Amino acid sequence: MADGPFLRALFRTHLWFSARLMPVLIGQRDFETVLKWAPLNAPTPYRGLPSAYIVTRVNRTVRHPWLMRDRRCLREGLLGFRFLRMAGFDPELRFGVDAKSMHAPRLSAHCWVCLDGRSVVSDSLPGMVEIYRHHADAAKARAA
Repeated sequence: MADGPFLRALFRTHLWFSARLMPVLIGQRDFETVLKWAPLNAPTPYRGLPSAYIVTRVNRTVRHPWLMRDRRCLREGLLGFRFLRMAGFDPELRFGVDAKSMHAPRLSAHCWVCLDGRSVVSDSLPGMVEIYRHHADAAKARAA
């Protein structure tokens, strides 16, 4: 489907509903269940939309979180990855932990989305040690 006003309106509506439902659907679920929101194989109904448009809309949609305030990067990352995949792109969802928090009562973690090797949704924070890459190509994921 070619990029056009109808496709963009459909995309924005789908993104808006997904962002609102995500906190309820993933809640306090385990990591494996949460990753189901970032499908490795997905249909591509939004093929034709530019990646910059998708990233801008994701950032705009999640800029004032009422829910998931303490896991804002997870919400941004899952939505960014999901919708980039649905547009036919090949993003990576990366996860890291702050090495200084390893012995703290609460682990400090972060996630971000990379496309073609550069961060597009969020970014790695200083002191973060990457621990996992969620990527459709297993060979690329292992090369991390």
